[in-house]
Amino acid sequence: MNNIITNNTEKCEKAADGLYHVYDPEIGLNVVDLGLIYQVDFNEEGKQIYCEMTLTTQFCPMGDSITSNVTESLKESYPGWEVELNLTFDPPWDYSKISPRGNEFLGR
Repeated sequence: MNNIITNNTEKCEKAADGLYHVYDPEIGLNVVDLGLIYQVDFNEEGKQIYCEMTLTTQFCPMGDSITSNVTESLKESYPGWEVELNLTFDPPWDYSKISPRGNEFLGR
């Protein structure tokens, strides 16, 4: 599950299973192993998911597509739940955020 901050590990694992299928098409690595997902929290009462993530750069040409795919993936994992996605660049993404599995895939 990488270093995703969460208030519900079990639900986050289910969410991450879906997010492993969302890729940054320029790099060819999923958003979890790329370290783009910073936090996923769940509000059981309101059936709400809060996701905080970043992109590799503020000027990422695929940013809209990636964030849309993250939102859709969370909605597919939790039908009927509302998703609030917060895109942040603080802290900025860097290569140290890539998981060991991601580094292996990239040959690093």
